[in-house]
Amino acid sequence: MIFIGARVGSIGLGIYGMVGVFILVFVFGQKPGNVPIDVMLIIVSVITAAAALQASGGLDYLVGLAAKFLRKHPEQITYYGPLVTWLFCLVAGTAHTSYSLLPIISEIATNSKIRPERPLSVATIAASLGITGSPVSAATAAIISTDLLGGRGIELKDIMLVCIPASLIAILVASFVQNRVGKELDDDPEYQRRIKDGTINPEEDKNNMEKLITTPNPRAKYSVMAFILGVLLVVIFGSVPSLRPSFNVDGEMTRLGMPETIEIIMMSVAALILLVGKANVVEAVKGNVFAAGMNAMVSIFGIAWMGDTFFNGNIEFFKLHIADIVTQYPFLFAVALFFMSIMLFSQAATVRTLYPLGIGLGISPLALVAMFPAVNGYFFIPNYPTEVAAINFDRTGTTKIGKYVINHSFQLSGFITTFVSIGVGYLIINLFY
Repeated sequence: MIFIGARVGSIGLGIYGMVGVFILVFVFGQKPGNVPIDVMLIIVSVITAAAALQASGGLDYLVGLAAKFLRKHPEQITYYGPLVTWLFCLVAGTAHTSYSLLPIISEIATNSKIRPERPLSVATIAASLGITGSPVSAATAAIISTDLLGGRGIELKDIMLVCIPASLIAILVASFVQNRVGKELDDDPEYQRRIKDGTINPEEDKNNMEKLITTPNPRAKYSVMAFILGVLLVVIFGSVPSLRPSFNVDGEMTRLGMPETIEIIMMSVAALILLVGKANVVEAVKGNVFAAGMNAMVSIFGIAWMGDTFFNGNIEFFKLHIADIVTQYPFLFAVALFFMSIMLFSQAATVRTLYPLGIGLGISPLALVAMFPAVNGYFFIPNYPTEVAAINFDRTGTTKIGKYVINHSFQLSGFITTFVSIGVGYLIINLFY
């Protein structure tokens, strides 16, 4: 179903993913997995704010500002885009923060004649790397819990001291390599096809760029400020959970979760953008950012639900066979983490599933810290929400799923960052511990 959906394109991934759910549930009798409601609602809220930003001219304003810099440093978006994405996700503790950045990165690259696949592929992987090292992510909370590494002398500072520099170096290496991958945008056949179809008009883009640089919308900067305020609030509430409201539920204090926090803030920011930017709400819905976001949401609805249904329905089989392999070859534990994350689509779930086994096998706690980035392996099958969103945000078609599904735009960046981050992590624990 992934293969068929990828070939159909657009919302095909979601439609055929749902066909996969139908087959798994009605034919094989598997229990339906968890619907990715939080992810879908986060996308709706962030895309609504981004669409309002586009309607108010804020996105054009950002692109115009970036264009001035990129004309002097035309290849830097491949470095700066992923690094900013990583930083936001590192501080906020969730990869979903990237949904607000991916369309901006794509537009900056497209209008600067840079192949959008290059920065988007690394930025998408960088969003996941931000989680393995974030002081507020669910995965970090799981790994330092007392029944796992927290009970073996590993503290939060150890995770951050090892994983943050390892991730930073890995992103820089991946960006360096990715900057040399693929044809230049003007030479890309898919881009040329879309020009012939009229989907993209380079001359219009060029004229728009000149206009954006010389005569920016005077109110657009207020929209940008409102949007940045929303992102900063998400980062602050993600970094300092105590700032989020708490509620008494059945005698227990429950704190507002980050998914709800992101949804409330970004939808409210959309209203603020419409107000200060005097944007037309109808134009917001007509823009390509809103259309791409809705495409991503439909795709995620089907494909993520199918993946969760399949792997949860067969989890005991996977756990049993991976446990056997790791028991025989302990050094392959990082590989086991990688493959388990492909199946579970969650760093935290992978940690909770396999780290008890690693501890039981007697693997050094510091070595397990160095292996932490291996839980980001879910990029391997291109049905994770951030990947689907990045594909939909690239209107040039350079960011894509290949003919054989696994030969997609994120594979190279994913493997580079995984190998480099684990290698640098081992180097850090050997030098400084």
